[in-house]
Amino acid sequence: MRFVVVLYRKKQGYFTHLMDKPIDKKLIRRERRRKQLLWGTGAGVVVVAAGWLVSDIAPTINSNDITVAATDRGALDVTVAATGQIVPAYEEIINSPVNSRVLKIFAQPGDTVEAGMPLLELDLEQEQMKLAERHDARTIVEQELRQLQLSNHTELSDLEMRIKVNEMNVNRLRIDVDNERRLDSIGSGTGDRVRQAETAYSAGVLELEQLRVRLQNERGRMAASEHSLMLNVIAADREIQLIEKTIHRSSIPAPLDGVLTFIITELGGRIDSGEKVAVVSDLSRFRIVGEVPEGSSEKVKIGASVNVRVNGAQLHGRVSNITPQARHGVVSFAVSLDEPSDRHLRSGGRAELYVAHAYKDDVLRLRNGSFYKGAGQYSLFVLDDDNLLEKRTVRVGECNREYVEIVEGLKEGDRVVVSDMERYKNKNKLKIK
Repeated sequence: MRFVVVLYRKKQGYFTHLMDKPIDKKLIRRERRRKQLLWGTGAGVVVVAAGWLVSDIAPTINSNDITVAATDRGALDVTVAATGQIVPAYEEIINSPVNSRVLKIFAQPGDTVEAGMPLLELDLEQEQMKLAERHDARTIVEQELRQLQLSNHTELSDLEMRIKVNEMNVNRLRIDVDNERRLDSIGSGTGDRVRQAETAYSAGVLELEQLRVRLQNERGRMAASEHSLMLNVIAADREIQLIEKTIHRSSIPAPLDGVLTFIITELGGRIDSGEKVAVVSDLSRFRIVGEVPEGSSEKVKIGASVNVRVNGAQLHGRVSNITPQARHGVVSFAVSLDEPSDRHLRSGGRAELYVAHAYKDDVLRLRNGSFYKGAGQYSLFVLDDDNLLEKRTVRVGECNREYVEIVEGLKEGDRVVVSDMERYKNKNKLKIK
């Protein structure tokens, strides 16, 4: 005889009953599904609870890894950021006066020079020959001028003498007219003789006037021709002076006290007229050549105030000049410094420039930090009283080196992380430890 266990369900549990009867397969499958359902429901509850706990606990961040600043209200000098290079306030580029070659080199780059000190000596043999030719040409022109002056003097003297003779003849003819008129009045003369005398007198007067006009015209013509030759003499003198000055500069002296920052070092090398052969710089004073993107160039004006950061120091200056045309997408401008001899300035060094272009009063502002990339919308972390950082959408406007303008999303007194939080961009909350 065999025994079979049959399960019977009561309200709170199960009991068994030994029966001499086989178990129904449907009952076994139903009981198995019930158990699987119970276990699945329990596992789901556990997973949901665990997820809720994980989401409720915010990740932590070390307080030493962030910079927090509070918003406040105040004035804002709006600036545009630019980069700059420190250059000498004054330097002079020396160009070769002629096509020549280098005979001697008296100084090396980096040497301190004084005004008038020779730097280079050039071969000016061709200039010496040119000077001799100009002297000969001037002598020829001068002789031509003297010959012309003598010829003109002789011709004018002849005209003046003819005028004097004609003046005497006209005076005689006038006397003849008076005599004939007197004789005709007493009946001793005739009308024909009076008319003949008057005609001769009128002809003499016209001839005299013609000579006088001719004399005046000849004087003007001769003066013009002499002046033309005189100009040729003056031009020759100027050429001679220029060549003499060039020869005098054959040693190429230093134009000012300073440091020789460049000089040609190839002895015997050929150089062209106008080619740079040396640069002397005054390294006791400096200025800054700045560059700003072409899109922001309209904000840079001559006379605008500029804050300068260089080698950890803060200096002040003003825009003194702006290049009229952009090059490679940037516009260059010059900054004159209030303290051009500051010890932090080094030729060739880089500087950060902040050019002021507007002023705003009583704005909500936040300390400028590495988070700021320009005006626009940001996701910033705001610190609450529970030491918890919560992400908030903030709209930021203009800026200067110290502050940025808060347009929307914050209120006065909010404590905001101003350092770069790019690595936490997918987090909404952070706990400070």
